[in-house]
Amino acid sequence: MKRLIDVDSEIYNAIKKETEREMYTLELIASENFVSEAVLEAQGCVMTNKYAEGYPGRRYYGGCQNVDIAESLAIERAKKLFNAEYVNVQPHSGTQANMAVYFSILKPGDTMMGMNLSHGGHLSHGHPINFTGQMYKIVPYGVHKETETIDYDEVLKLAKEHRPKLIVVGASAYPRFIDYKRFREIADEVGAVIMADIAHPAGLVATGLHPTPIPYAEFVTTTTHKTLRGPRGGMVMCQEKFAKTLDKNLFPGIQGGPLMHVIAAKAVALKEALTPQFKEYQNQIQKNANGMAKRLQEKGFRLISGGTDNHLMLLDLRSSEITGKDAEEALDKSGITVNKNTVPFDSRSPFITSGIRIGTPAVTTRGMKEKEMVIIADLIADTINNIKDESHHDKTRKKVKELCEQFPIYKERLTSV
Repeated sequence: MKRLIDVDSEIYNAIKKETEREMYTLELIASENFVSEAVLEAQGCVMTNKYAEGYPGRRYYGGCQNVDIAESLAIERAKKLFNAEYVNVQPHSGTQANMAVYFSILKPGDTMMGMNLSHGGHLSHGHPINFTGQMYKIVPYGVHKETETIDYDEVLKLAKEHRPKLIVVGASAYPRFIDYKRFREIADEVGAVIMADIAHPAGLVATGLHPTPIPYAEFVTTTTHKTLRGPRGGMVMCQEKFAKTLDKNLFPGIQGGPLMHVIAAKAVALKEALTPQFKEYQNQIQKNANGMAKRLQEKGFRLISGGTDNHLMLLDLRSSEITGKDAEEALDKSGITVNKNTVPFDSRSPFITSGIRIGTPAVTTRGMKEKEMVIIADLIADTINNIKDESHHDKTRKKVKELCEQFPIYKERLTSV
């Protein structure tokens, strides 16, 4: 059998360059992580060849006995990890997981509440350009201008005024714990269902380091990457009474055949997440985030809400002329990958922004700890403070590479790809 380099040298070289980028640069995008070799092996397996429409034991195709094992293991491991009544592991992404829930609860034109994107929410929580904003009546909620944390009193006021059928709880750029009990109380006052999207803090939730929404929400969605450190994909947990409705709205409702190689990789990642080492890893993510946040504040930078409870922080650049776009581009030249991000009450467009989002899951996977977070924070600060100095970025990139070489990842792949 021919190898990739013989079949498609262009893709081979793109993969090689990406491996080098991940090895020699600092990945600080909060939604990214480095999966294990075991997860990579499972995702590249022969299960990609198998069609398996339906669910374990209830397939529309023959020959599913082995993929049934993989999917059943993923389900049982997820139930154990999150203490969930029912789990569907077939969503191709977090947004597909959310869509399956929306289709299970809402009809076009129904009212739902979700966090404002510019305050930390997600596109699939009701943004006008997303399908949610086009199919449903959206009532956004946000953070208090002074505290920059969720304004629960305002959420209650809006809920009473608009009587939503569904309240979406969760965010993609919110650095604080969420009070799920308070949201449950609000939902009960207006007869709403709760869907908690824990795509970002899922690993922290699974290990008890972040509040869990499981006792308070009818539905909980997540991605299997980010802090869970699995393959790119989604998952839905729900109360048993919603299981049949959820399953039929996912398949055949919004998806066709499941990606069985990805589900196999999800099962592997979920097994890894059940180990004591995974809890130690999650604990270190939080320590690293706090350490980096503290150092950035010492260097004179302002953080939204004054810090972080989880794996990410939002750096507010509004006190300077520097935009989030400027900072992202300069840091990229320095070998540090972040993403520009709007901050609450931002006056700039989402293409420019007034902030950057920084996360610690990937650098923690490399084995870096608080000492390295101080070094990284200093490199970030120096890059932003010398944003127009190209020679400074070149020097920083060399320092970044030296640091990364002390904490190698995928080293064997660099010699084999």
